[in-house]
Amino acid sequence: MGAAGTSSRERYRAQVCDEIKQHAWAQIATAGVSGLSLNAIAKHVGMSGPALYRYFASRDELITALIRDAYRSLADALRATFDSGADVAGLACTVREWALRDPQRYFLIYGTPVPGYHAPEDTTEISSEIMTVLIEAFSALSPAKQSTPFDAHLENHRRWADGHAVPATTLHRAISFWTRLHGVLSLELAGHFTGMEFDPALLFADEVNTLLTP
Repeated sequence: MGAAGTSSRERYRAQVCDEIKQHAWAQIATAGVSGLSLNAIAKHVGMSGPALYRYFASRDELITALIRDAYRSLADALRATFDSGADVAGLACTVREWALRDPQRYFLIYGTPVPGYHAPEDTTEISSEIMTVLIEAFSALSPAKQSTPFDAHLENHRRWADGHAVPATTLHRAISFWTRLHGVLSLELAGHFTGMEFDPALLFADEVNTLLTP
């Protein structure tokens, strides 16, 4: 009976935490991360400010939970896509679909850093899973025809998740793929293509094709 009671309390706590995070996302969508207020969220949830602090001890702790959820969501989406047999282009589509589905979630982890906030190290560990999937995908492709100065630089920094060494040229392609996709996505989500009269989806696809050329 004690075990059942503990399980019930844990489920209730998880439900409350999820509700708090949902209201936090809604607040971020209207006021940005800098406008995040635990007291305002507490009113929406129907509890006092001090009561909410039993679930999240500070604004930064809540932000950390949101960041972890965002990274986990994208990492899981990419892993599922890759494990289903999709190629690198398929992974790119998954990233774009994920970003377009919830731009605020995308910008929380890939946008402007939150002033005064420092993410715990474990959030970096989750984000590393994303690069691991990309490296696995690029490892299945033909290697680049020639190395570059950046490849030489990577020779001393080519260990990734689980301590497995990867060729510097493969890591370079995965990094270039990741950074350039974010360049296009960030501009699109921020509305910088508005009025340019072209389809951002076609630009994104063209960039992916360019990146996949050895």
